[in-house]
Amino acid sequence: MTRSGKLWYVLSGSRGGARRAAMLEQLAEEPRNANQLATDLDIDYSTVRHHLDILVKHELAEIRTEEYGATYVLSTETERNWSEVEKIIQAVS
Repeated sequence: MTRSGKLWYVLSGSRGGARRAAMLEQLAEEPRNANQLATDLDIDYSTVRHHLDILVKHELAEIRTEEYGATYVLSTETERNWSEVEKIIQAVS
């Protein structure tokens, strides 16, 4: 799957894409842990964890620290292609 195809699939072609898009927007502002994302987006913690796992699996986000309260950041590839991510978010919003 192409990079663009992967972005479209994760952010619009699968259930929960809108939540993952919102999480990426938050991570673009600053690194956050799952609890911060849950609070900021008013989403259940376990739901946030599920979506973070998907973002990491598809290399859209990375874990900066592995210990308790792990912090997540955008992957380098996502940062590089942020304008494309924003276009997809606008298209599906």
